[in-house]
Amino acid sequence: MGWFAPGAELLHRTDCAAVTDVPATRYATTVEGAYLAYQVLGDRPMDLVLPVNGGFAIELIWEEPAISACMSRLASFSRVITFDPRGFGSSGRVDPSAVPAVQAWMDDLGTVMDTVGSERAALLSWGESAMAAMLFAATYPQRVSSLVLVNAYARYLRNEECPWGLRADLLAAYVAVIQDAWGTGLVTETLAPSMVRTDDARRRWARAERLSASPDATAIPRAFLASDVTQILSAIQAPTLVISRQGDRHVRPEHSRYIASRIPGAKLVELPGDDNFLFAGRPEEVLDEVQEFVTGIRPAPVLDRVLATVVFTDIVGSTEHARKLGDRRWRETLNGYDELVRRQLERFRGRHVKSMGDGTLATFDGPARAIECARAIAETVKGLGLDIRAGLHTGEVEARGEDVAGIAVHIAARVSELAVAGEVLVSRTVTDLVAGSGIEFEDRGDHQLKGIPGAWRLFAVKP
Repeated sequence: MGWFAPGAELLHRTDCAAVTDVPATRYATTVEGAYLAYQVLGDRPMDLVLPVNGGFAIELIWEEPAISACMSRLASFSRVITFDPRGFGSSGRVDPSAVPAVQAWMDDLGTVMDTVGSERAALLSWGESAMAAMLFAATYPQRVSSLVLVNAYARYLRNEECPWGLRADLLAAYVAVIQDAWGTGLVTETLAPSMVRTDDARRRWARAERLSASPDATAIPRAFLASDVTQILSAIQAPTLVISRQGDRHVRPEHSRYIASRIPGAKLVELPGDDNFLFAGRPEEVLDEVQEFVTGIRPAPVLDRVLATVVFTDIVGSTEHARKLGDRRWRETLNGYDELVRRQLERFRGRHVKSMGDGTLATFDGPARAIECARAIAETVKGLGLDIRAGLHTGEVEARGEDVAGIAVHIAARVSELAVAGEVLVSRTVTDLVAGSGIEFEDRGDHQLKGIPGAWRLFAVKP
């Protein structure tokens, strides 16, 4: 569920390997006859149950490489049992005029576990689903090996004990803002700003919102926002980890601090960032904490400096195109270009680092895939009436959050500046690394790269 919508803040405040095989979706049936769509990923001895909150469904998460990579990370140390909560995704709908109590979503956890034969599991949840997880852990302690709550709350509305909560008289307006924004991508943009940085991303997430639920499904989060499980926190016996992102605009960090102070022995971890979604922002920070807590083993740290093939692409004559097409059509063309680049990066396992106006920076863990991707982009953009130039170099890069830096990045940028329209130009380092691959090159001779000492031998990739 993970719910906050644009404009509502004024009411409230006075890198993982992607999964290649999508798991099959199956159905569990509740005692009332409702269907719950679930998937099982991995075969590790420990079970981990993860309700996927409204806004995107289990059928759609595999279309987002960053999220599917995180699911794969979880499956590296557990058997992941994930499902669409009642009322969302492919699970049975809920009558918005007769929304059941939180207990119904607690029961759904047990129903899915029973269906897949899981007697005892770690529970991982965030946002609204965390309330049902807390209730389940307190009610069925024998079935919960550990409990991890991310950006959770036990009571959302303000009272003397929770003075940071939303004022009760503002709840209806708060939910109305969510309902109005639902299906536009703006809900996701506010809950997971790191995932919605372009118009194309907003359109993708608008579709995900619409396919996960209709606007009247906001009756469900309203029921959670009006509920209160503070009195059962002391009854939770499972080892509990509470994680909070300090800039979350929907669930203030005070909520997590309160939960951690009321559950016996709970551990509190506060992380930077403003994403509410579990898999948004810097998910590796969250997953490191989760893995260590539920397994007792912390993964080896990922070094900040790694070897990568850096690719720069740039649209040739973008200024002239913009002048001829006008602002609206040129923006539509750029959106088409961004979507095309994204698909090719997914196809060849590249990582999109950032877009820069009419250019793209990406990295690859293999130079041959980088070349094939650049070549595919150069060919397919012709259908948009565009030509690109691309530059590639393999070297050590330094990770700076989602960005990369280092001399290899500068070299690739300078190489791309020397390419002609439709050309993929690479450094000598790249050609040496793909020797024997069947990729052919034409020698372009030695060049001086601005700001880079020495002469650099460059080669053009043959079509």
